[in-house]
Amino acid sequence: MDLPRLLVTRAMPKNVSNRAMRDYTALFNPGDTVLSADEIVARAHAHQAEAMLICSSDRISADLVARLPACLRVIATFSVGHEHIDVTACKARGIVVANTPDVLTEATADTAMLLLLAAMRRAYEGDRLVRAGEWVGWHTTMLLGRDPRGKRLGIYGMGRIGQAVAQRARAFGMRIHYHNRSRLPPGQEQGAVYHPSLADLLPVCDALSINAPSTPATRGLFNAETLALLPEGAYFVNTARGDMVDDEALIATLKSGRIRAAGLDVFAGEPKLHPGYAPCPMCSCCRIWAAPPRKPAMRWALPPWTISTRCWCCNNYPAVGD
Repeated sequence: MDLPRLLVTRAMPKNVSNRAMRDYTALFNPGDTVLSADEIVARAHAHQAEAMLICSSDRISADLVARLPACLRVIATFSVGHEHIDVTACKARGIVVANTPDVLTEATADTAMLLLLAAMRRAYEGDRLVRAGEWVGWHTTMLLGRDPRGKRLGIYGMGRIGQAVAQRARAFGMRIHYHNRSRLPPGQEQGAVYHPSLADLLPVCDALSINAPSTPATRGLFNAETLALLPEGAYFVNTARGDMVDDEALIATLKSGRIRAAGLDVFAGEPKLHPGYAPCPMCSCCRIWAAPPRKPAMRWALPPWTISTRCWCCNNYPAVGD
């Protein structure tokens, strides 16, 4: 029996590659280079691929989709996010798009809490002081941080990840406020205070965690105007998408002290970093590659035609909320 033909654009974990070789006639990218649009199209045609397994580094534009072979039926992305794929163009071609929802919820929430605590307790500044050989001993006012207990954590985006962040923050005695596209049922809120708009939420945030998807409406949302709504000395954490933040505006507020510290796991233009962040001691630029547990994890699974439990292009499923 002929196996389905699969194009894999990046190097994958060994068990994924083994599954691909077992269940598909697979064409790999052993050099793990980021392929250009022309290279993806050429390989898809040469292999007469019926499915592609891609990563978030692959930009699947409408132009690229239009040039794919007619036999291609599925594009599965090794990511939760899907903004690198023109889903509308795929739907027009009848190509199913699949992602890996929920596999990184716990890992991303852990990272958000790590960055928040690092910012409030000034962990990055202390680490840098010791590594630079500039620590001369303890004194009474050395790197005084803030206690999270009793502080108000604002969560922008109360989907799976936002709720997981809230769960962790409650363990540190924080009070939860949030804004979401729709209010959660009382049982899911668990006492969190809902705000109908971002403008209502920001003034009550001692700390803010961004946990919403990047969309045309949210890109650049955290700019000078919105950041100015935060209280003086607030903390800012982003584990969502870098393009939601105006780097120049955030750097300016850090330098002025209006935002006391920030913890960033994502950046606009990755892997490049805005040069203004590097010399900023109150900013933890900690790129953590969140990953699910090594044992049972959906992301490592590759069932026929998709690595996801959700295909939402041709079957009219909603876009992922986190």
